Amino acid sequence: MNKRYFLMLSMASMLLATACKKSNNPTPTPDPPTTPTTGTRQQLTLDSIFLYAKDIYYWNDKLPTYDVFNPRQYTSGSTDLANYNMALLNVAKYSTPYEWTTGATSPKFSYIFDKANKNPTAVINPVSSVDLEGNGNDLGIRFGLYGSESNYVVYVTAVYQNSPAEKLGFVRGDVVKKINGVSYGSNYGSEINSLNSALGGSSVVLEGLKGDGTTPFNLTVTKGVFGSNPIYKTKVIDAGAKRIGYLAYARFSNATNSNTVLENAFTSFATAGVTDLIIDLRYNGGGYVSTAENLINLIAPTGTAGVMFSEYYNATMQAGNAKILSNQPLLDANGKIRYGTNGAMLTYANVNYTVAGNTTNFAKKGTLGNVRNIVFIISSNTASASELVINSLKPHMTVKLVGKTSYGKPIGFFPVTLENKYDVYFSLFETKNSLGQGGYYSGMTPDVDVSEVPTGTVMYDFGDARDNYVKNAIQVLAPGAVVTNSERSVMSVKVSGNNAVSSSNVINTDFTDREFKGMIENRLKLKN
Repeated sequence: MNKRYFLMLSMASMLLATACKKSNNPTPTPDPPTTPTTGTRQQLTLDSIFLYAKDIYYWNDKLPTYDVFNPRQYTSGSTDLANYNMALLNVAKYSTPYEWTTGATSPKFSYIFDKANKNPTAVINPVSSVDLEGNGNDLGIRFGLYGSESNYVVYVTAVYQNSPAEKLGFVRGDVVKKINGVSYGSNYGSEINSLNSALGGSSVVLEGLKGDGTTPFNLTVTKGVFGSNPIYKTKVIDAGAKRIGYLAYARFSNATNSNTVLENAFTSFATAGVTDLIIDLRYNGGGYVSTAENLINLIAPTGTAGVMFSEYYNATMQAGNAKILSNQPLLDANGKIRYGTNGAMLTYANVNYTVAGNTTNFAKKGTLGNVRNIVFIISSNTASASELVINSLKPHMTVKLVGKTSYGKPIGFFPVTLENKYDVYFSLFETKNSLGQGGYYSGMTPDVDVSEVPTGTVMYDFGDARDNYVKNAIQVLAPGAVVTNSERSVMSVKVSGNNAVSSSNVINTDFTDREFKGMIENRLKLKN
Protein backbone atom coordinates (compact mmCIF):
# COMPACT_ATOMS: atom_id res chain seq x y z
CA MET A 1 0.00 0.00 0.00
CA ASN A 2 1.65 3.24 -1.09
CA LYS A 3 1.68 6.38 0.94
CA ARG A 4 -0.74 8.23 -1.40
CA TYR A 5 -3.38 5.48 -1.13
CA PHE A 6 -2.98 5.38 2.65
CA LEU A 7 -3.48 9.15 2.88
CA MET A 8 -6.67 9.01 0.78
CA LEU A 9 -8.02 6.14 2.87
CA SER A 10 -7.32 8.03 6.09
CA MET A 11 -9.13 11.14 4.84
CA ALA A 12 -12.13 9.06 3.77
CA SER A 13 -12.26 7.42 7.20
CA MET A 14 -12.19 10.82 8.90
CA LEU A 15 -15.03 12.08 6.71
CA LEU A 16 -17.04 8.95 7.40
CA ALA A 17 -16.49 9.30 11.14
CA THR A 18 -17.54 12.94 11.03
CA ALA A 19 -20.64 12.05 9.05
CA CYS A 20 -21.51 9.30 11.55
CA LYS A 21 -21.05 11.72 14.45
CA LYS A 22 -23.42 14.24 12.84
CA SER A 23 -25.99 11.55 12.18
CA ASN A 24 -26.25 10.94 15.94
CA ASN A 25 -28.02 14.31 16.23
CA PRO A 26 -31.25 13.72 14.27
CA THR A 27 -32.89 17.03 15.32
CA PRO A 28 -30.91 19.90 13.82
CA THR A 29 -31.35 23.36 15.36
CA PRO A 30 -33.89 25.24 13.22
CA ASP A 31 -33.22 28.69 11.89
CA PRO A 32 -34.86 31.37 14.06
CA PRO A 33 -38.23 32.53 12.66
CA THR A 34 -38.23 35.83 10.84
CA THR A 35 -40.64 38.65 11.55
CA PRO A 36 -41.93 40.67 8.58
CA THR A 37 -40.60 44.20 8.40
CA THR A 38 -43.24 45.50 6.01
CA GLY A 39 -47.02 45.50 6.01
CA THR A 40 -50.05 47.68 6.58
CA ARG A 41 -50.33 49.78 9.71
CA GLN A 42 -52.79 47.27 11.14
CA GLN A 43 -50.51 44.31 10.37
CA LEU A 44 -47.49 45.98 11.97
CA THR A 45 -49.50 46.86 15.08
CA LEU A 46 -50.73 43.28 15.36
CA ASP A 47 -47.07 42.22 15.12
CA SER A 48 -46.15 44.70 17.84
CA ILE A 49 -48.77 43.39 20.25
CA PHE A 50 -47.23 39.93 20.03
CA LEU A 51 -43.59 41.05 19.97
CA TYR A 52 -44.01 43.27 23.04
CA ALA A 53 -45.79 40.42 24.82
CA LYS A 54 -42.96 38.06 23.91
CA ASP A 55 -40.54 40.29 25.86
CA ILE A 56 -42.58 41.91 28.64
CA TYR A 57 -45.78 39.89 29.28
CA TYR A 58 -45.67 38.40 32.78
CA TRP A 59 -46.25 34.91 31.36
CA ASN A 60 -44.03 35.42 28.31
CA ASP A 61 -42.34 32.05 28.82
CA LYS A 62 -45.62 30.39 27.79
CA LEU A 63 -45.91 32.21 24.47
CA PRO A 64 -45.05 30.39 21.20
CA THR A 65 -42.95 31.68 18.30
CA TYR A 66 -44.15 34.45 16.01
CA ASP A 67 -44.87 31.92 13.25
CA VAL A 68 -47.03 29.76 15.52
CA PHE A 69 -48.95 32.69 17.02
CA ASN A 70 -49.33 34.41 13.63
CA PRO A 71 -50.62 37.79 14.89
CA ARG A 72 -51.68 38.94 11.42
CA GLN A 73 -54.48 36.38 11.37
CA TYR A 74 -56.63 38.50 13.68
CA THR A 75 -58.38 40.65 11.09
CA SER A 76 -62.02 39.59 11.23
CA GLY A 77 -63.12 42.45 13.48
CA SER A 78 -65.08 45.46 12.27
CA THR A 79 -62.42 47.94 13.47
CA ASP A 80 -58.69 48.10 14.10
CA LEU A 81 -59.34 48.16 17.85
CA ALA A 82 -61.50 45.03 17.63
CA ASN A 83 -58.66 43.23 15.85
CA TYR A 84 -56.07 44.40 18.36
CA ASN A 85 -58.27 43.26 21.23
CA MET A 86 -58.61 39.88 19.54
CA ALA A 87 -54.83 39.54 19.33
CA LEU A 88 -54.44 40.56 22.99
CA LEU A 89 -57.09 38.06 24.03
CA ASN A 90 -55.19 35.31 22.28
CA VAL A 91 -51.98 36.36 24.04
CA ALA A 92 -53.85 36.08 27.34
CA LYS A 93 -55.00 32.54 26.51
CA TYR A 94 -51.42 31.37 27.01
CA SER A 95 -51.57 32.52 30.65
CA THR A 96 -54.38 30.09 31.51
CA PRO A 97 -55.69 29.91 34.20
CA TYR A 98 -54.50 33.32 35.38
CA GLU A 99 -56.15 35.91 33.17
CA TRP A 100 -58.18 33.80 30.78
CA THR A 101 -60.68 31.01 31.30
CA THR A 102 -62.61 29.05 28.69
CA GLY A 103 -65.28 31.18 27.10
CA ALA A 104 -63.96 34.55 28.28
CA THR A 105 -64.23 37.25 25.61
CA SER A 106 -61.59 39.55 27.11
CA PRO A 107 -58.52 39.16 29.32
CA LYS A 108 -59.11 39.56 33.05
CA PHE A 109 -56.19 41.99 33.47
CA SER A 110 -54.70 43.21 30.16
CA TYR A 111 -56.55 45.61 27.89
CA ILE A 112 -56.16 48.23 25.16
CA PHE A 113 -57.36 51.81 25.61
CA ASP A 114 -58.10 54.13 22.70
CA LYS A 115 -56.84 57.58 23.71
CA ALA A 116 -59.72 59.16 21.79
CA ASN A 117 -61.97 58.07 24.66
CA LYS A 118 -59.96 59.88 27.31
CA ASN A 119 -61.84 62.30 29.55
CA PRO A 120 -62.77 65.08 29.17
CA THR A 121 -62.31 65.16 25.38
CA ALA A 122 -64.76 62.33 24.63
CA VAL A 123 -68.26 63.59 23.95
CA ILE A 124 -69.86 60.65 25.76
CA ASN A 125 -67.26 58.46 27.37
CA PRO A 126 -67.89 54.74 26.84
CA VAL A 127 -65.04 53.66 29.11
CA SER A 128 -65.26 55.38 32.48
CA SER A 129 -67.33 57.91 34.35
CA VAL A 130 -64.31 59.40 36.11
CA ASP A 131 -60.71 58.78 35.05
CA LEU A 132 -57.58 58.54 37.17
CA GLU A 133 -56.94 62.25 36.85
CA GLY A 134 -60.35 63.03 38.37
CA ASN A 135 -61.99 64.04 35.09
CA GLY A 136 -65.64 63.07 34.68
CA ASN A 137 -67.73 63.14 31.53
CA ASP A 138 -71.08 61.53 32.23
CA LEU A 139 -74.24 61.72 34.34
CA GLY A 140 -72.14 61.08 37.42
CA ILE A 141 -74.21 58.14 38.62
CA ARG A 142 -73.14 54.56 39.21
CA PHE A 143 -76.15 52.25 38.88
CA GLY A 144 -76.72 48.73 40.20
CA LEU A 145 -79.51 46.18 39.81
CA TYR A 146 -80.52 44.23 42.92
CA GLY A 147 -83.18 41.55 43.40
CA SER A 148 -84.29 38.77 41.08
CA GLU A 149 -84.52 38.73 37.30
CA SER A 150 -88.30 39.03 37.50
CA ASN A 151 -88.35 41.61 40.29
CA TYR A 152 -85.33 43.87 40.64
CA VAL A 153 -84.59 47.38 41.87
CA VAL A 154 -82.50 49.93 39.93
CA TYR A 155 -80.45 51.63 42.63
CA VAL A 156 -78.18 54.66 42.51
CA THR A 157 -75.17 52.96 44.12
CA ALA A 158 -72.82 55.97 44.03
CA VAL A 159 -72.80 59.59 42.91
CA TYR A 160 -69.60 61.29 41.78
CA GLN A 161 -68.65 64.56 43.39
CA ASN A 162 -69.34 67.73 41.34
CA SER A 163 -71.23 65.71 38.71
CA PRO A 164 -74.54 66.76 37.12
CA ALA A 165 -76.31 64.12 39.25
CA GLU A 166 -74.83 65.40 42.52
CA LYS A 167 -75.88 68.95 41.70
CA LEU A 168 -79.45 67.67 41.29
CA GLY A 169 -79.35 66.03 44.72
CA PHE A 170 -78.97 62.35 43.85
CA VAL A 171 -77.42 60.16 46.57
CA ARG A 172 -76.62 56.51 47.04
CA GLY A 173 -79.81 54.59 47.85
CA ASP A 174 -82.14 56.49 45.52
CA VAL A 175 -84.35 54.16 43.46
CA VAL A 176 -84.97 54.68 39.74
CA LYS A 177 -88.41 53.42 38.67
CA LYS A 178 -88.57 54.88 35.16
CA ILE A 179 -86.02 56.02 32.58
CA ASN A 180 -87.27 58.29 29.81
CA GLY A 181 -90.82 57.35 30.82
CA VAL A 182 -90.26 53.57 30.57
CA SER A 183 -90.64 51.38 33.67
CA TYR A 184 -87.92 48.89 34.60
CA GLY A 185 -87.60 46.12 37.16
CA SER A 186 -89.85 43.24 36.07
CA ASN A 187 -87.92 41.35 33.37
CA TYR A 188 -84.14 41.67 33.36
CA GLY A 189 -83.58 39.57 30.23
CA SER A 190 -85.85 41.65 28.02
CA GLU A 191 -85.09 45.01 29.62
CA ILE A 192 -81.31 45.15 29.99
CA ASN A 193 -80.52 46.22 26.42
CA SER A 194 -83.18 48.93 26.53
CA LEU A 195 -81.91 50.02 29.93
CA ASN A 196 -78.35 50.42 28.66
CA SER A 197 -79.53 52.23 25.55
CA ALA A 198 -81.68 54.64 27.55
CA LEU A 199 -78.75 55.56 29.80
CA GLY A 200 -76.47 56.02 26.78
CA GLY A 201 -78.06 59.26 25.66
CA SER A 202 -76.65 62.69 26.40
CA SER A 203 -79.72 63.60 28.44
CA VAL A 204 -81.78 61.19 30.56
CA VAL A 205 -85.07 61.59 32.45
CA LEU A 206 -85.00 59.67 35.74
CA GLU A 207 -88.11 59.05 37.86
CA GLY A 208 -88.27 57.29 41.18
CA LEU A 209 -88.13 57.54 44.96
CA LYS A 210 -85.51 59.00 47.24
CA GLY A 211 -83.79 56.78 49.77
CA ASP A 212 -86.48 57.53 52.37
CA GLY A 213 -88.88 55.47 50.25
CA THR A 214 -91.55 58.17 50.08
CA THR A 215 -90.19 61.31 48.40
CA PRO A 216 -90.64 61.15 44.61
CA PHE A 217 -88.32 62.68 42.03
CA ASN A 218 -88.63 63.34 38.30
CA LEU A 219 -85.41 64.91 37.04
CA THR A 220 -83.64 65.37 33.73
CA VAL A 221 -79.91 64.72 34.00
CA THR A 222 -77.66 66.01 31.22
CA LYS A 223 -74.21 64.53 30.83
CA GLY A 224 -71.34 66.94 31.28
CA VAL A 225 -67.66 67.41 32.05
CA PHE A 226 -66.71 67.73 35.73
CA GLY A 227 -63.78 67.37 38.11
CA SER A 228 -64.34 64.80 40.84
CA ASN A 229 -62.97 64.05 44.30
CA PRO A 230 -62.12 60.33 44.76
CA ILE A 231 -63.62 60.22 48.27
CA TYR A 232 -67.31 59.33 48.42
CA LYS A 233 -67.60 60.00 52.15
CA THR A 234 -65.76 60.22 55.47
CA LYS A 235 -67.36 59.86 58.88
CA VAL A 236 -66.56 59.16 62.53
CA ILE A 237 -68.83 56.52 64.07
CA ASP A 238 -69.09 56.06 67.84
CA ALA A 239 -69.74 52.43 68.75
CA GLY A 240 -69.44 51.75 72.46
CA ALA A 241 -65.94 52.76 73.53
CA LYS A 242 -64.68 52.75 69.95
CA ARG A 243 -64.35 55.76 67.68
CA ILE A 244 -64.31 54.37 64.17
CA GLY A 245 -63.05 56.38 61.23
CA TYR A 246 -64.98 55.52 58.05
CA LEU A 247 -63.66 56.32 54.56
CA ALA A 248 -65.39 55.36 51.29
CA TYR A 249 -62.82 55.69 48.51
CA ALA A 250 -63.71 55.54 44.81
CA ARG A 251 -60.40 55.17 42.95
CA PHE A 252 -56.64 55.46 43.39
CA SER A 253 -56.41 58.54 41.20
CA ASN A 254 -53.18 60.45 40.64
CA ALA A 255 -51.33 62.25 43.41
CA THR A 256 -52.78 65.66 42.54
CA ASN A 257 -56.34 64.36 42.75
CA SER A 258 -55.98 61.97 45.71
CA ASN A 259 -53.15 62.69 48.10
CA THR A 260 -54.27 65.95 49.69
CA VAL A 261 -57.86 64.83 50.27
CA LEU A 262 -56.67 61.52 51.74
CA GLU A 263 -54.18 63.25 54.02
CA ASN A 264 -56.85 65.72 55.17
CA ALA A 265 -59.22 62.84 55.93
CA PHE A 266 -56.66 61.07 58.11
CA THR A 267 -55.73 64.29 59.87
CA SER A 268 -59.40 64.72 60.78
CA PHE A 269 -59.49 61.13 62.05
CA ALA A 270 -56.47 61.78 64.27
CA THR A 271 -58.01 65.00 65.60
CA ALA A 272 -61.24 63.14 66.39
CA GLY A 273 -59.38 60.47 68.35
CA VAL A 274 -60.21 57.60 66.02
CA THR A 275 -59.28 54.18 67.47
CA ASP A 276 -60.25 51.89 64.57
CA LEU A 277 -60.81 52.15 60.82
CA ILE A 278 -63.31 51.02 58.18
CA ILE A 279 -62.03 51.58 54.63
CA ASP A 280 -64.82 51.07 52.10
CA LEU A 281 -63.39 49.85 48.78
CA ARG A 282 -66.51 48.06 47.53
CA TYR A 283 -66.46 49.87 44.16
CA ASN A 284 -62.74 50.69 43.95
CA GLY A 285 -61.10 49.03 40.94
CA GLY A 286 -57.62 50.39 41.63
CA GLY A 287 -55.39 53.00 40.01
CA TYR A 288 -51.88 54.28 40.67
CA VAL A 289 -49.45 52.26 42.81
CA SER A 290 -47.97 55.53 44.09
CA THR A 291 -51.35 56.56 45.54
CA ALA A 292 -51.79 53.12 47.12
CA GLU A 293 -48.38 53.55 48.75
CA ASN A 294 -49.48 56.90 50.17
CA LEU A 295 -52.70 55.44 51.61
CA ILE A 296 -50.82 52.52 53.18
CA ASN A 297 -48.42 54.93 54.90
CA LEU A 298 -51.37 56.96 56.23
CA ILE A 299 -53.02 53.84 57.68
CA ALA A 300 -49.97 52.03 59.07
CA PRO A 301 -49.34 52.29 62.83
CA THR A 302 -46.46 54.45 64.00
CA GLY A 303 -43.22 52.49 63.98
CA THR A 304 -44.13 50.25 61.05
CA ALA A 305 -40.96 49.74 59.03
CA GLY A 306 -39.35 47.46 56.49
CA VAL A 307 -40.80 46.06 53.28
CA MET A 308 -44.27 47.20 52.27
CA PHE A 309 -44.45 45.22 49.02
CA SER A 310 -42.32 44.07 46.09
CA GLU A 311 -42.99 43.86 42.36
CA TYR A 312 -41.90 40.82 40.35
CA TYR A 313 -41.42 41.22 36.59
CA ASN A 314 -40.67 38.28 34.29
CA ALA A 315 -37.12 36.91 33.95
CA THR A 316 -36.54 38.71 30.62
CA MET A 317 -37.41 42.06 32.19
CA GLN A 318 -35.39 41.44 35.36
CA ALA A 319 -32.31 40.57 33.29
CA GLY A 320 -32.66 43.77 31.27
CA ASN A 321 -33.22 41.86 28.04
CA ALA A 322 -36.55 43.37 26.96
CA LYS A 323 -34.87 45.27 24.15
CA ILE A 324 -38.16 46.12 22.46
CA LEU A 325 -38.83 48.64 25.23
CA SER A 326 -36.22 50.91 23.64
CA ASN A 327 -39.07 51.91 21.30
CA GLN A 328 -41.04 53.43 24.20
CA PRO A 329 -39.80 56.89 25.31
CA LEU A 330 -39.71 57.40 29.08
CA LEU A 331 -41.59 60.67 29.52
CA ASP A 332 -41.62 63.03 32.48
CA ALA A 333 -44.69 64.08 34.48
CA ASN A 334 -45.51 66.67 31.81
CA GLY A 335 -45.33 64.19 28.95
CA LYS A 336 -41.96 65.45 27.74
CA ILE A 337 -39.07 63.31 26.51
CA ARG A 338 -36.33 62.71 29.08
CA TYR A 339 -32.60 62.49 28.40
CA GLY A 340 -29.80 60.72 30.23
CA THR A 341 -26.49 62.18 31.36
CA ASN A 342 -24.98 61.15 28.01
CA GLY A 343 -27.59 63.13 26.13
CA ALA A 344 -29.39 60.04 24.80
CA MET A 345 -33.15 59.81 24.98
CA LEU A 346 -34.34 57.67 27.90
CA THR A 347 -36.68 54.79 27.16
CA TYR A 348 -38.40 52.06 29.15
CA ALA A 349 -35.38 49.90 28.36
CA ASN A 350 -33.39 52.11 30.77
CA VAL A 351 -35.60 51.13 33.72
CA ASN A 352 -34.54 48.79 36.51
CA TYR A 353 -36.94 45.82 36.63
CA THR A 354 -35.20 43.76 39.32
CA VAL A 355 -37.06 42.82 42.51
CA ALA A 356 -34.55 44.79 44.60
CA GLY A 357 -35.13 47.84 42.44
CA ASN A 358 -38.90 47.49 42.80
CA THR A 359 -39.31 46.92 46.52
CA THR A 360 -41.16 49.61 48.47
CA ASN A 361 -40.53 50.21 52.17
CA PHE A 362 -42.83 51.80 54.75
CA ALA A 363 -42.42 55.51 55.51
CA LYS A 364 -45.20 56.44 57.94
CA LYS A 365 -47.20 59.57 57.08
CA GLY A 366 -49.68 61.65 59.00
CA THR A 367 -50.62 61.84 62.67
CA LEU A 368 -52.99 58.87 62.93
CA GLY A 369 -50.62 56.33 64.40
CA ASN A 370 -52.42 54.27 67.04
CA VAL A 371 -54.85 52.25 64.91
CA ARG A 372 -54.19 48.51 65.06
CA ASN A 373 -57.54 47.15 63.87
CA ILE A 374 -58.96 47.80 60.42
CA VAL A 375 -61.87 46.42 58.40
CA PHE A 376 -61.93 46.69 54.62
CA ILE A 377 -65.30 46.52 52.87
CA ILE A 378 -64.83 44.63 49.59
CA SER A 379 -66.84 43.24 46.69
CA SER A 380 -66.25 41.71 43.26
CA ASN A 381 -65.45 45.27 42.09
CA THR A 382 -62.55 45.64 44.56
CA ALA A 383 -59.40 45.15 42.50
CA SER A 384 -55.69 45.78 41.99
CA ALA A 385 -54.43 48.75 43.98
CA SER A 386 -57.25 48.17 46.51
CA GLU A 387 -56.10 44.57 46.99
CA LEU A 388 -52.49 45.76 47.15
CA VAL A 389 -53.33 47.99 50.15
CA ILE A 390 -55.05 45.13 51.96
CA ASN A 391 -52.30 42.60 51.26
CA SER A 392 -49.51 45.01 52.25
CA LEU A 393 -51.08 45.79 55.64
CA LYS A 394 -51.94 42.20 56.61
CA PRO A 395 -48.52 41.42 58.15
CA HIS A 396 -48.57 44.63 60.21
CA MET A 397 -52.13 45.08 61.54
CA THR A 398 -55.24 43.09 62.41
CA VAL A 399 -56.98 43.19 59.03
CA LYS A 400 -60.52 41.87 58.51
CA LEU A 401 -62.62 41.83 55.35
CA VAL A 402 -66.39 42.27 55.10
CA GLY A 403 -68.49 41.85 51.97
CA LYS A 404 -67.99 39.58 48.98
CA THR A 405 -64.90 38.02 47.39
CA SER A 406 -62.75 40.63 45.65
CA TYR A 407 -61.88 40.73 41.95
CA GLY A 408 -58.48 39.02 42.26
CA LYS A 409 -55.78 41.05 40.49
CA PRO A 410 -52.29 40.92 42.02
CA ILE A 411 -50.96 42.07 38.64
CA GLY A 412 -49.84 45.57 37.63
CA PHE A 413 -48.64 47.34 34.51
CA PHE A 414 -47.59 50.51 32.75
CA PRO A 415 -48.87 51.48 29.29
CA VAL A 416 -47.16 50.63 26.00
CA THR A 417 -48.21 53.12 23.31
CA LEU A 418 -48.82 51.98 19.73
CA GLU A 419 -49.62 54.18 16.71
CA ASN A 420 -49.53 57.12 19.17
CA LYS A 421 -53.20 56.24 19.59
CA TYR A 422 -53.57 53.08 21.67
CA ASP A 423 -52.25 52.41 25.16
CA VAL A 424 -51.75 48.67 25.65
CA TYR A 425 -51.77 47.52 29.27
CA PHE A 426 -50.07 44.13 29.29
CA SER A 427 -49.94 42.20 32.57
CA LEU A 428 -46.37 43.01 33.61
CA PHE A 429 -45.65 42.31 37.28
CA GLU A 430 -47.04 40.58 40.35
CA THR A 431 -46.99 42.15 43.81
CA LYS A 432 -46.24 40.39 47.10
CA ASN A 433 -46.17 41.68 50.67
CA SER A 434 -43.32 41.57 53.20
CA LEU A 435 -44.04 37.89 53.90
CA GLY A 436 -43.90 37.02 50.22
CA GLN A 437 -47.68 36.57 50.12
CA GLY A 438 -49.60 37.27 46.92
CA GLY A 439 -51.16 35.16 44.20
CA TYR A 440 -54.78 36.00 45.07
CA TYR A 441 -55.90 35.43 41.48
CA SER A 442 -59.24 34.05 42.65
CA GLY A 443 -59.85 37.10 44.83
CA MET A 444 -59.62 37.77 48.54
CA THR A 445 -62.20 35.89 50.61
CA PRO A 446 -64.05 38.00 53.20
CA ASP A 447 -63.97 37.08 56.89
CA VAL A 448 -67.63 38.09 57.03
CA ASP A 449 -69.42 37.08 53.82
CA VAL A 450 -72.68 39.02 53.63
CA SER A 451 -74.94 40.55 50.98
CA GLU A 452 -74.79 44.26 50.33
CA VAL A 453 -78.61 44.55 50.27
CA PRO A 454 -80.14 41.41 51.87
CA THR A 455 -83.67 40.23 51.09
CA GLY A 456 -86.32 42.57 52.47
CA THR A 457 -83.94 45.46 53.07
CA VAL A 458 -83.01 48.64 51.26
CA MET A 459 -79.79 50.41 50.26
CA TYR A 460 -78.38 53.16 52.47
CA ASP A 461 -75.83 55.90 51.82
CA PHE A 462 -72.11 55.40 52.41
CA GLY A 463 -71.22 55.41 56.09
CA ASP A 464 -74.79 54.87 57.30
CA ALA A 465 -74.65 52.38 60.19
CA ARG A 466 -77.71 50.65 58.72
CA ASP A 467 -75.85 49.73 55.50
CA ASN A 468 -75.34 45.97 55.78
CA TYR A 469 -71.62 46.08 55.01
CA VAL A 470 -71.02 48.97 57.43
CA LYS A 471 -73.17 47.34 60.11
CA ASN A 472 -71.17 44.12 59.94
CA ALA A 473 -67.85 45.98 59.86
CA ILE A 474 -68.82 47.84 63.04
CA GLN A 475 -69.70 44.55 64.73
CA VAL A 476 -66.26 43.15 63.85
CA LEU A 477 -64.55 46.11 65.52
CA ALA A 478 -67.00 46.60 68.40
CA PRO A 479 -69.02 43.40 68.95
CA GLY A 480 -72.43 44.09 70.49
CA ALA A 481 -71.85 47.83 70.68
CA VAL A 482 -74.65 50.28 69.95
CA VAL A 483 -73.94 53.15 67.56
CA THR A 484 -74.76 56.38 69.35
CA ASN A 485 -74.08 59.04 66.73
CA SER A 486 -76.00 57.60 63.77
CA GLU A 487 -79.53 58.35 62.66
CA ARG A 488 -80.63 55.08 64.24
CA SER A 489 -79.13 52.22 66.16
CA VAL A 490 -77.55 49.48 64.10
CA MET A 491 -80.08 47.05 65.58
CA SER A 492 -83.23 49.00 64.69
CA VAL A 493 -83.82 49.25 60.98
CA LYS A 494 -87.21 50.03 59.49
CA VAL A 495 -87.53 48.96 55.88
CA SER A 496 -89.66 50.72 53.31
CA GLY A 497 -91.48 48.26 51.08
CA ASN A 498 -91.25 50.63 48.13
CA ASN A 499 -87.47 50.29 47.93
CA ALA A 500 -86.90 46.84 49.44
CA VAL A 501 -85.35 44.11 47.31
CA SER A 502 -87.20 40.82 46.97
CA SER A 503 -84.04 38.73 46.81
CA SER A 504 -80.51 39.00 48.10
CA ASN A 505 -79.17 38.28 44.62
CA VAL A 506 -77.18 41.00 42.90
CA ILE A 507 -78.31 40.94 39.28
CA ASN A 508 -75.75 43.43 38.01
CA THR A 509 -73.93 45.80 40.35
CA ASP A 510 -72.24 47.85 37.68
CA PHE A 511 -73.93 47.47 34.32
CA THR A 512 -73.13 51.06 33.39
CA ASP A 513 -69.80 51.10 35.21
CA ARG A 514 -66.79 51.18 32.90
CA GLU A 515 -64.34 52.44 35.46
CA PHE A 516 -60.68 51.52 35.42
CA LYS A 517 -59.63 48.21 36.95
CA GLY A 518 -55.88 47.97 37.30
CA MET A 519 -52.69 48.96 39.02
CA ILE A 520 -50.45 51.43 37.16
CA GLU A 521 -46.79 51.75 38.11
CA ASN A 522 -45.60 55.32 37.59
CA ARG A 523 -42.60 55.27 39.98
CA LEU A 524 -40.14 53.67 37.55
CA LYS A 525 -36.47 53.83 38.56
CA LEU A 526 -33.53 53.97 36.17
CA LYS A 527 -30.74 51.41 36.14
CA ASN A 528 -27.62 52.51 37.97
